[in-house]
Amino acid sequence: MNELDLVSSRPYLIRALHEWCCDNGYTPYIVVSVDETVQVPREYVKDGEIVLNISVDATGSLTLGNDFVEFKARFGGVAREIMIPVRQIIAVYARENGQGIAFPQLVPTQPPGKDAGPKMHVLDDKTDHGHPKTHPILSLTEKVPPDDAPKPPSGPRPALKRVK
Repeated sequence: MNELDLVSSRPYLIRALHEWCCDNGYTPYIVVSVDETVQVPREYVKDGEIVLNISVDATGSLTLGNDFVEFKARFGGVAREIMIPVRQIIAVYARENGQGIAFPQLVPTQPPGKDAGPKMHVLDDKTDHGHPKTHPILSLTEKVPPDDAPKPPSGPRPALKRVK
């Protein structure tokens, strides 16, 4: 099985952080990069992003799926159906303490042609294991590394050592 066949870890991490927030009495929030695939109230989008409360109290029919996050919520007293592709979620965190995780944001590197689908580029670098790095909530805007940027070292995978 190669890396392209693997299911993304992003939906699992979103579910885990949501559960952790709820179990500890925190309010889970997500930051969403809004494009034409995201179904949210556009009047609440700022700088191409929207921050949403996904707590059980703020949502109805919440589904944290592998491909989409879907729920119903009220905005200005009006019920709306929200549908967000998981790939568009760039962070999930607890409102009360800011603890959470930020994901690398994918952006098209070229406009799609009639025959080719969009090619994606990760906005930040990868670890030497090929897994995307996570960043603290405060560093959500990373710059695209230049093509001639040094590559991370390759070699054996680090191992944990038990110290007694």
